[in-house]
Amino acid sequence: MATATVSSVPIVKGVAHAKVDAEVDAYEKLHTSFGGDRERRKAEYMDMVNKYYSLATDFYEYGWGTSFHFAHRLRGESHECSIKRHEHFLALRLGLKPGHKVLDVGCGIGGPMREIALFSGASVMGVNNNDYQITRGTEYNRRAGHGISERCGFTKADFMAMPFPAASYDAVYAIDATCHAPDAVGCYKEIFRVLKPGAAFAGYEWCSTPLYRKGDKEQDRIMAEIELGNGLPDVRSTDEVRAALVAAGFEVEEAVDLALTADIPWYEPLDPSRWSLTTFRTTMAGRLITRAMVNTLETLRIAPKGSARVSSFLERAGDGLVAGGKTGIFTPLYFFIARKPASAK
Repeated sequence: MATATVSSVPIVKGVAHAKVDAEVDAYEKLHTSFGGDRERRKAEYMDMVNKYYSLATDFYEYGWGTSFHFAHRLRGESHECSIKRHEHFLALRLGLKPGHKVLDVGCGIGGPMREIALFSGASVMGVNNNDYQITRGTEYNRRAGHGISERCGFTKADFMAMPFPAASYDAVYAIDATCHAPDAVGCYKEIFRVLKPGAAFAGYEWCSTPLYRKGDKEQDRIMAEIELGNGLPDVRSTDEVRAALVAAGFEVEEAVDLALTADIPWYEPLDPSRWSLTTFRTTMAGRLITRAMVNTLETLRIAPKGSARVSSFLERAGDGLVAGGKTGIFTPLYFFIARKPASAK
């Protein structure tokens, strides 16, 4: 499938150059590592998440590609193949097929949307509240071919209050996205509302695991780094996610941490201690080159002031995620499939 060109140079383009440094300031001050607090992050989640993705999207594309998520990975499987299989798995579990009208909640720049539409033949609408990501995703759709631009689109909206009629979608999925919601029950209730009776919602959530001990200084530090580097108001536990689905009205058919059955750890591409040509940009050498490049571009005023700070908090995010994975206290692979009862309105 032909695609638009992924960012080859990590320059922030989602924020006016003169404003980047101030936006980084405002974003960092919301987080625990910089004196911020969880309740304020929840109250200002839309602004916080918008700032995060406007600053980070070009770095994500540069270092990761167009599908901004982790994946369950098997022995002998490349990182890229695991990403695609992770997306195909959702399509298969939801039973997607041509003619289905599907909603992607928190769709990023649409990498999963395009892959799932191509794989299943379904039509997919993505919900995103970030103008820059929608602009990027629309261009990728336009250049994708295979009828993608006719079957995939974007709606600018808050997924806590979506502008869709009740019972209007055949299926809904979310990949590493509803972790940004300030209230899981409220978010899931809105998804429940737009689903047709008897239809299913499937997703992957970022969660703390039963191994996490709140109050442990080192574990709390790791969680704070994950929140800072990934635009999160907080990190919910696997039990809290399942309970929120039930509270929203869903019948949970399955909920499992796929990280426990992966042959290769989900965090392996981010681990600076390993060597890989296919994911070179996230190795230690790749990080050093990126850091030097960003600092040079900023010094030459090609990249806006503040770009190096974005690169720095994303590196901290990577380190926090690797630490969360190695200690087993965090997973981005909590898979669930939940159904709206056929009798529901």
